[in-house]
Parts: sequence; structure tokens; C-alpha cells
Amino acid sequence: MNGLRKGAILGVAASTQGIAMSVFLFPHLIPSGGAASVSVLLNYLLHIPFAITLWVLNVALLGAAVKWLGKENALWTMYCVTVTSGVVNVVSPYITGTISFVIVDLLFGSLLFGIGLGLLFRMGASSGGMDILALIISKLKGYAPGKVLFVINGTVLLLTGIVVDLKIILFAIACQFVVTRIVDIIGKLDLKGKMAHVADH
Repeated sequence: MNGLRKGAILGVAASTQGIAMSVFLFPHLIPSGGAASVSVLLNYLLHIPFAITLWVLNVALLGAAVKWLGKENALWTMYCVTVTSGVVNVVSPYITGTISFVIVDLLFGSLLFGIGLGLLFRMGASSGGMDILALIISKLKGYAPGKVLFVINGTVLLLTGIVVDLKIILFAIACQFVVTRIVDIIGKLDLKGKMAHVADH
């Protein structure tokens, strides 16, 4: 029962991320994180397809997750990546334009993405990509995962912006700032012990 309950909560969190990306961020071409930025950068410089870069990056980081975070975390992460990708694939065709001005969509998208990611981190999973690296560093060094994620994604996003399009990447960095603050806030909440109890089973 606990496994089902955890799966349901992670499914909702991963779906929230998918909605944030497909409805609010992607219509403005705002990358949702470091992994997406790496794929944009390599596609721009070397014409490597986005899907190949994302797949290779996630496989490598999932391998690291198995070693440093355990097999359970890696399996839950694979589940969350699948749910998020599925939501994006289903919702994106119905989004034919932007919802509002870029600042408004950026705010709503960042808040939703941060809530989803914060719940994933709280439950001992992630949405793949650089989130895995942030969790590993957080576990080894004891830093807040949100701050680690911001440094990693901010660095990659800035590099991508310098090479590709600085304006869009500035929006992406703003997104990361809001997302990682939400992640750390959720991480500090007790939530009456319920989340921690489920994460242990």
C-alpha cells in the first residue's frame, strides 16, 4: 500500500512538472533545466539530436544514481521521467500559443515546476537530468539540494545563453531561481511527517 501511495504522489508531482513545462515554459522556448540546455547547446554546435543527448545524459546520471543514491531512487526516477515525458507529449499538441505574457507564464511555470520537483526530492526521487547530480552532491556534502541545483543549472544555462541566445537563457535562470527556492522551502516543511514516512517505505 505504501508503495502505491508513494507512486501516486510521485505521479502527481511528475505530472505537475510536465504541465508546467508544456503549458507555461516551452511555449516561450524557456529550458526547464540543465539537461535541456545541454541538448540545446550540443544541437546548436554539433547538430546532435535533442533526444540522443537527453537519453545519453539521463542514462549516465541514472547509473550514478544507482551507485550513490540506491537502486530504489533510480527506479523511482525512471518512473517520474516517464510520467513527465508522457504528460508533455499529451499536453503539448493542445498548446498552440502562449497563455500570457512571458513574465506571467514564467512565474506560474516556475512555481508549478518547483512544487513538483520539491515533492520528488522530498520523496527520494527526481525528474532525471541534473536533478540526480544535485541529489548526489547534496547527499555527499550536506548542502541544500535546491541551492546545488541552481548552481549546476545556472552554470549550464549561462554557457548555453552565451553561445545560443542570452535573452531566453536569462528567463531560464530566473525560472531556476524560483524553482530552487520552492524546492528548498518544501524540503524544510515537516508536512506532519507524512511525506517522510512514505519516503521510508
